[in-house]
Amino acid sequence: ELIHDRRNIHVTIVQLPGLNTPQFSWCESRLPNKPQPVPPIFQPEVAGRAIYWAAHHRRREVYVGRSTVMTVYGQKFLPWFLDRYLASAAWGGQQTDQPASPRRQSNLFEPVAGDHGAHGDFDPRAESRSWQFQATSNRRLLASGAAAIGGLALGLLSRRLIG
Repeated sequence: ELIHDRRNIHVTIVQLPGLNTPQFSWCESRLPNKPQPVPPIFQPEVAGRAIYWAAHHRRREVYVGRSTVMTVYGQKFLPWFLDRYLASAAWGGQQTDQPASPRRQSNLFEPVAGDHGAHGDFDPRAESRSWQFQATSNRRLLASGAAAIGGLALGLLSRRLIG
């Protein structure tokens, strides 16, 4: 409808990796150990930068993190393989080695009281940038660099063949 009505509105899906947010401190979980985002873990600011960038650029989809790219394309091209891989890898990956507290708060039926900020318990392990997203958001620069290197290599090769 937006395209049909020629509206100047563009929709983008931002596919995010596991983020270091406080939700893992109070989400309802039946896992034996304390929950965590499936690694690699990124800081929330990485998601914020990607979402801001996506809001100002016309892209249908934006992926953040190599693991996100692998998951999305794995689901598109090898869904049966990805389902089996995630059934084993994600089970252990979504929990720490520490046992879950039986008195742990849960936000299943009501919010957990207090201001918990934007960061969770995984600051030491969380990455503050996504090299994959840096490449996505600077693809013209990368393409220009690749073209320049290709041109240089072609020039050197032709020089060698000619003389």
